[in-house]
Amino acid sequence: MFTEANAATYPDLADVNTRSTSIPSNLDQAISKAQQYLLDLQHEDGYWLFELEADCTIPAEYILMMHYLDDIDEALQAKIAVYLRKRQSEDGSYPLFTGGAGDISGSVKVYYALKLAGDDIDAPHMQKLREYILSCGGAAKANVFTRIALATFEQLPWRGVPYIPVEIMLFPKWFPFHLDKVSYWSRTVMVPLFILCTLKATAKNPHKVDILELFVTHPDEEKHYFPERTLLNKFFLALDKLGRVTRPLISKKMHQRAIDKALAWFTERLNGEDGLGGIFPAMVNAYEAMLLLGMPHDHPNVVTARQAIDKLLVINDEDAYCQPCLSPVWDTGLAALALQESDKSGNRQALTRAYDWLKSKQLTDEPGDWQIARPNLEGGGWAFQFENPYYPDVDDTAVVAFAMADSDYPEMDDSIHLATRWIVGMQSKNGGYGAFDVDNTYHYLDEIPFADHGALLDPPTADVSARCAMLMAKVCQNHDEYLPALHRTLDYLRSEQEADGSWFGRWGTNYIYGTWSVLLGLEQTNIPKSDPLYTKAAEWLKSVQREDGGWGEDNNSYHDDEKFRGKYHFSTAFQTAWAVLGLIAAGEEDCPEVKRGIDFILKSQLADGSWDDKCFTAPGFPRVFYLKYHGYDKFFPLWALARYRNELKQQ
Repeated sequence: MFTEANAATYPDLADVNTRSTSIPSNLDQAISKAQQYLLDLQHEDGYWLFELEADCTIPAEYILMMHYLDDIDEALQAKIAVYLRKRQSEDGSYPLFTGGAGDISGSVKVYYALKLAGDDIDAPHMQKLREYILSCGGAAKANVFTRIALATFEQLPWRGVPYIPVEIMLFPKWFPFHLDKVSYWSRTVMVPLFILCTLKATAKNPHKVDILELFVTHPDEEKHYFPERTLLNKFFLALDKLGRVTRPLISKKMHQRAIDKALAWFTERLNGEDGLGGIFPAMVNAYEAMLLLGMPHDHPNVVTARQAIDKLLVINDEDAYCQPCLSPVWDTGLAALALQESDKSGNRQALTRAYDWLKSKQLTDEPGDWQIARPNLEGGGWAFQFENPYYPDVDDTAVVAFAMADSDYPEMDDSIHLATRWIVGMQSKNGGYGAFDVDNTYHYLDEIPFADHGALLDPPTADVSARCAMLMAKVCQNHDEYLPALHRTLDYLRSEQEADGSWFGRWGTNYIYGTWSVLLGLEQTNIPKSDPLYTKAAEWLKSVQREDGGWGEDNNSYHDDEKFRGKYHFSTAFQTAWAVLGLIAAGEEDCPEVKRGIDFILKSQLADGSWDDKCFTAPGFPRVFYLKYHGYDKFFPLWALARYRNELKQQ
C-alpha cells in the first residue's frame, strides 16, 4: 500500500489519489527496446524458441547414458561436468530449483555422473556432496527413477526397484492399472522402461565405476527400498511381491507378445527427430530399449532416436547441458500476445509470420492418445514442441487460438474455431481441463510403488482451465455453441478459488501464476468486476506485493506451508508482470500497487531492453521437477508494460 514513507522512492505516485494517472516518461522507450529485443530473436521461419532448463538431473542422465552405452564424447562430457559443478549448493547438495533445498535423488545422479566423468571422490565438492547424500540416508533413499538407473549400473539389486513387467502391456482396460489411466508423459516414459526393467538392462560402464560409498547399508543388504506410506500403498506393495513370485509362471509366448506390443507402441510414436513424447526421459528409454532388443546402431529408428536426444543439447563455450524438451509453440504464442499488446499494427509482419508458422503446426486428423477418450472428436490442437502429433497440449492450444482471435487478422477463423471445438470436446466431467487428457483422475494410482514421484496423472487444473475459458469467452461472442462449456469451466474455477482469493498454479510458479491465469480468463467474460472472483483475487495479489514494488514466489510454495504462498526473498520481472496483468484484468489499473509494479519492471530492465531473472519459473511436476523458461523474462514484462500504457491511453 502506498504511504508517505515511500513517496520519495516513487514520487510519480505521491498524488495518485488526487489526480489522474500520467504515463511515465520512460514507458514508451522501455516498451520499444523490449519489443525490438524480442523481435530480433524471432526465427526466420516465424517462431520463437528459448532455452528450457531443468535441474541438474537431466544433464547428469546424459553422462550416465554415454557410459551405459560406452559411447562417450569426452569433450562434451567435460563441458557438462563444468555445468554440474557450477550449480552445486553451499551444503554440497543439488536442489531441484535455484535456492531450493537439496534433493537426494538428483544429488545421487550428479555424484555418479561426475565420478564417471573423472572427478576425484576426495575433491572438496565430491566430499561435500557425498556427506549430504549420506546424511539423508544414502543412495538407497533416492526415488524410483534414480534407483532404476543404479540397478542398470549394477549398483543395487533389481529388487530395489518396483516390479514393472512388460506384460503390463497386455492388461485389459478394466484392470486397475492400464496405460490409458495415466498421463501422456507417464505412458511414454514407462512403455520402453517396461522393456528395460523386465530384461534387466545392464550398463556397459566401460570404466567400471561404482558408487558404493554412497550407501549407508550395503545395497545387497538393504531392506527398506519401499517404505509403506498408506494402507493402499501397503496393498500395492503386496501385489508387487506377488508379481515377483509368480514371474516364472509367465509363458515365453506371452512374454514375447508383450515385448512386441511395447515395441510397436512406442515405435508408432517415435516422432522422428523430435523424439518419443518430445521429452528427454522417454527418448532415452526408447533409444536404450531398441538397442537392448538387438536393433543395430545404424537402424533408421535408432539413428533418429539418438538425433532427437542430441537435439536437446545446449553447448556453450565453457559448459553444456541437456534440455528436457523444446518449447517453440508455447514461446511463440506468448511472444505473439506480448507483441500484439505492444503494437498490433506495427508488428503485423512479424506476427503474420508467426501465425503462418503456427497454422502449419496445427494438428487436425493426426492420430493421438487423446482420441481414446474422445474417439469422435475432430482434431484442432497444437503440441508444445515442434512435432508431437500424438500429444497436442490443451494449454498451448488455448493460448495460440486466443492469440489468433485477439490479433483480428484475416484468415484466422478456421484455425481458431477448429481449436475451440477441440477444446470444448476435451473438457473433463468437473468442467475443468487437464493439459493433455480428459478425466485423468485415477488418484489411487499415486499409491503404486512406481509413483513415489507423485506425477503419474494429469488431472484438471485452474491455470489450464482458465486459458480454455479465456479462449471460449473470446470466440463465443458470435458463437453460442461454446457457452455451455464455458459456463461449466467458470463454475469449476469458482470452486477452485482458495479462501484467500488466489488460485493454485500447476504449470507456473505458483499462486501468482495461477491467479494471473484465472484473472485473464475472467476478463474475457461478462462477470462483473465486483464479483468476489475478481475482488478477492486482487486483494490477495496486493497483499503479497514486496516492498520494492515487485512480486516474487519460489517453488517452496508447492509444499504444504501457506507462509510461502506468493512469497520469495526477491522480486522477479516476469512474476511482477503476472501480478500487474492480473490486477489490470481485475479493473485495478489505477491502483498504487500496479504503478509500483510497473516502476519495478522499468527499473529492472537492462540496457539492451531485456530482463534477467535467474530463478526457475515453472514446475514440470510440483515437488519433483522444475523448469526455467528462458523466454519468460523476455515477453511477460513487455506484455505488462504495454498493457499498462494502453489502459492509461484509454482514460
